[in-house]
Amino acid sequence: MQSSSSTKTRRRGPELDEAIIEAAWAELAEHGYAGLTMETVATRARTSRSVLARRWNGKALLAIAAIQWQLAKHPLDVPDRGSVRKELLEYLDRLSDLIPFLDVVFSVSLNKAFRETYASPQALRKALNEGRPPDLGVILSRGVARGEIDPAKLIAPIESLLSDLIRHHVLMNRSAPSKRLRANWVDAIFLPLVRTG
Repeated sequence: MQSSSSTKTRRRGPELDEAIIEAAWAELAEHGYAGLTMETVATRARTSRSVLARRWNGKALLAIAAIQWQLAKHPLDVPDRGSVRKELLEYLDRLSDLIPFLDVVFSVSLNKAFRETYASPQALRKALNEGRPPDLGVILSRGVARGEIDPAKLIAPIESLLSDLIRHHVLMNRSAPSKRLRANWVDAIFLPLVRTG
């Protein structure tokens, strides 16, 4: 039977990083940011605190890594469906499936200690989106290319409208918007604002 020390030291590189990040996410989901410590993550990942410290300078950066890892596992990019409406609805469907995940992210962003590193939700969003393609932006660009959307109408508040609506709904209700509500957002609010002609 192997000793606990050999179990701790056997993994290296990406395999160890993945174990640490998965452990950090599990701690975040179960105990929130306030309950997240480098020690509990190290214990859960069967490694040492010094190993974590060499990779992440503090638990805020480790939390960001864990959230980014989950985002990578649940991509929001929607294939070309030939219709901006279909693509927007699919995008909102995928985003709605992530509501339990987003609930954890919201709770992290509201933590006072976390805000010492990431002072605002915008700073957190920037950190999480770094290196990731703008999923909604790709859909809108395809809509423009197909002549469905007037690019002159895609001013900043309108371009982010659907993301803002779902973010507000989750923040206020702690639940995903219904499919009917999502369809109303697209058909009655967003598309009339951006259609060509």
